[in-house]
Amino acid sequence: MESGFSLIELFKLGGPFMWVLLAFSVATIAIIIERSIYLAWHNCKVSPFTDKIKSLLKNGNKAEAERYLASCTHRQTIASILLALLKNSVYGENRMERAAETEAQERLRRMESGFNYLTALSSLAPLTGFLGTVSGMIGAFQSIAMATDVNAQLVAGGIYEALITTVFGLIIAIVALVAYNLLIQRVDTFLAETSKAINDLSAVLLDENKIA
Repeated sequence: MESGFSLIELFKLGGPFMWVLLAFSVATIAIIIERSIYLAWHNCKVSPFTDKIKSLLKNGNKAEAERYLASCTHRQTIASILLALLKNSVYGENRMERAAETEAQERLRRMESGFNYLTALSSLAPLTGFLGTVSGMIGAFQSIAMATDVNAQLVAGGIYEALITTVFGLIIAIVALVAYNLLIQRVDTFLAETSKAINDLSAVLLDENKIA
């Protein structure tokens, strides 16, 4: 047996299950790239908007604050959430917080779109790899049973080839899990900052309503 193999040779040695793993790897990379671009394109910063709106509200410029938020682009994720909060402030604390939370949930749904596929792929890839290994082991032992002269090289070679799918399946799973955790961390940070912003601005709005 040769001391080394190219990636294409390893792919061929892995058998038919390598095609399934190839599809999984392409899907994983595509989702990671698409979600990374989405999160990078959309402005997920919360503090600058919160500080500006809080300053306007404390100066009695609620209408100006609403106009500012309404003028923000779709990329500025927090703007629509804070706008829902301000527009519903006249209906009381519960109503405005529910409106903001509803808008926040919709934004989070868009941000987390595709995350469930990453978790599914992180589970399916190693299972497919194990299945390919079991299938390869069956073939290896069948070859051993049919061989008239069984030697260590024949046994080791068959097992070596059978384990290739497990390696590739685990690699895909590791990449998917690492990417998922990095992406979800950014979403969780946005969620925590948004929750704090809603609470802070709710207090300011309630004080303004009392004064009014």
